[in-house]
Amino acid sequence: MGIATSQQLTKYYDQYRDTEITFTKDIIRALGLDPRQVYVKCNGGQWPCIINSTSFQHAKIIVGTKGGAFQALAAKNNPTANLRFCFNEQEGDGIITFLVSSRVAEIRPYMNSKDLVIVTLQFAARPPDDLIEICGRLLEANANAVRRREERIPITEDSKRKLNLAKEECNVIVQSVPRHCVVRDISFSGARVILIGLSQYLSGKEAILRLEFNEPSEILSIRGTIVAADLIQGRKDICIASLKFDESSLPLSFKMHLNTYLTAVRKVQLSASEQIAQQKAAQEAQTTQAQPAPSAQSVARAAVSALAQQTGVVQPAAHQQAPAQATASQAPAQEQAASPAPANAEAPQAAPQA
Repeated sequence: MGIATSQQLTKYYDQYRDTEITFTKDIIRALGLDPRQVYVKCNGGQWPCIINSTSFQHAKIIVGTKGGAFQALAAKNNPTANLRFCFNEQEGDGIITFLVSSRVAEIRPYMNSKDLVIVTLQFAARPPDDLIEICGRLLEANANAVRRREERIPITEDSKRKLNLAKEECNVIVQSVPRHCVVRDISFSGARVILIGLSQYLSGKEAILRLEFNEPSEILSIRGTIVAADLIQGRKDICIASLKFDESSLPLSFKMHLNTYLTAVRKVQLSASEQIAQQKAAQEAQTTQAQPAPSAQSVARAAVSALAQQTGVVQPAAHQQAPAQATASQAPAQEQAASPAPANAEAPQAAPQA
């Protein structure tokens, strides 16, 4: 099982909080649930039980009316109970176990049976992250199987690794006759394969595509119909067949393998977008720092010009200020030279006579 981030876990919890998963054989196999290791603990005792369904809010278990579990769970005042989950790790031989604290919310007969009851356990708090991740991946795969059903995945070395696809060579059974083929691309709704055969005898026939996956190691049989078959140029005995899957019988494990690939590709695309955005921001910051800061003189001139525009006074240009100042400084000297001497000024003394 991969490691989901806290953001992804919160997304799973918010989107699928009230979605209930019923544990059918297909879901038990896809999730790796070990039903023999599921227990309910109550009033100091522990009893095996059958888990019927679960969500992120509650779980429903089935117990017998003649056992000790029913006696403990049916006590007054809705007793508390701990439900023990057990999953097999898909990547390895380990197991994942955890307890979910809950309280008995309802007890009712199971399928009108007198020997079995179904007990609804309301979770006391948000369940463990392991349960959110395991069930969240399944619910996300079901959602993407509808929302991204036509999105094609080309089979390459990289996509095989992310899909956990063992090899692109596989078998396709057409009218009970197995044929070797090579998968070119695949999606939730169908696949394209290369196989030996005449196109006119393949189109419209029912087929079963058998794909081998790793982690967990399994061979999945996917039912469908060959909707088109085209000959390869230059070859009359090899064609490319387009299969349309029967989506109502699509294995859940297949959906989860494709969803794992799409999620990984989405994360890479988001990471690349974030890197591009960071690079653009860094370039803009460097460009801003490279521009010279305005001098104090230019700032002062801009302030004076703005004030002049507000008051309606026309300011002279900078290159006209110097001559104006020179003219103003010469004016007092000219006025002083042109003005007559005052009347009471003493006359100069005459030269002495001989």
